[in-house]
Amino acid sequence: MVPTWSILYRGPLSSCNYECGYCPFAKTQNTRAELREDERCLRRFAAWVAGREEQVGVLFTPWGEALVHRFYQEILSELSHRPNVRRVAIQTNLSGRLDWLAQANPQTLALWCTFHPTQVSLENFLGQCRRLDEASVRYSVGCVGTRDAFPFIETLRRSLPEDVYVWVNALKREPDYYSEAEIRWLTALDPLFPINNQHHPSLGRRCRTGETVFSVDGDGQIRRCHFVRTVLGNIYEPGFERNLRARVCPAATCGCHIGYVHLEELGLETVFGGGILERIPAELEWASPAR
Repeated sequence: MVPTWSILYRGPLSSCNYECGYCPFAKTQNTRAELREDERCLRRFAAWVAGREEQVGVLFTPWGEALVHRFYQEILSELSHRPNVRRVAIQTNLSGRLDWLAQANPQTLALWCTFHPTQVSLENFLGQCRRLDEASVRYSVGCVGTRDAFPFIETLRRSLPEDVYVWVNALKREPDYYSEAEIRWLTALDPLFPINNQHHPSLGRRCRTGETVFSVDGDGQIRRCHFVRTVLGNIYEPGFERNLRARVCPAATCGCHIGYVHLEELGLETVFGGGILERIPAELEWASPAR
């Protein structure tokens, strides 16, 4: 039986065209040499994916904004047409040009889009979403749940089509940041908000990372996820597959969606189904509250 893998890829890119105060991503400006190195790593990884027999899903999780660079647009488009790629998705602020979507396969490509109210107008962001609709590309939309963003979150949900999942990333750096009333209100907009608004106990719990889900960096180093630094091998070395096996989590808690979504006891694989990489629940009816 041919294995099915989900891979979180993060190369050396660390530049972003936005400067959000709450963002944990590095705020640097890559040099041309650094961008060339990132492109080299990306193209090597894409060639490796294309040459595998396994069914592969890839989520690009860059430390910055990748889709403003043409080489990311090209690689996502190319991978979307590969017969062994079941899904290729990327986290993006949706600020880049979108004409490249015409060359991509909308059955395979998906975007995980974040709205940053301090960096772009809601009108411009919604215009980009309409372009995704016109291109028939699957996407989710979300926002960091700061109180300043509350009016924008409500408008996003009201303005987007019902089949677009709108998520809210809880601000967990401040304990008890939300009142009970605010939690109820946010849950009405995003039914999965209570799951995001906590650090899940994970030590010793079964997790799919390290077995069918793993992260890969620009050098091909494999880790079970972005939050566990132990290296399990390298995709460019023969026999790395032997290190992919069922494991329990070594961390005390897991508070990021791209990590806890793979904790087996939470059952979120059933909730998201084939949309787990792009953060789109399998059944969107419950995720789109009545207006």
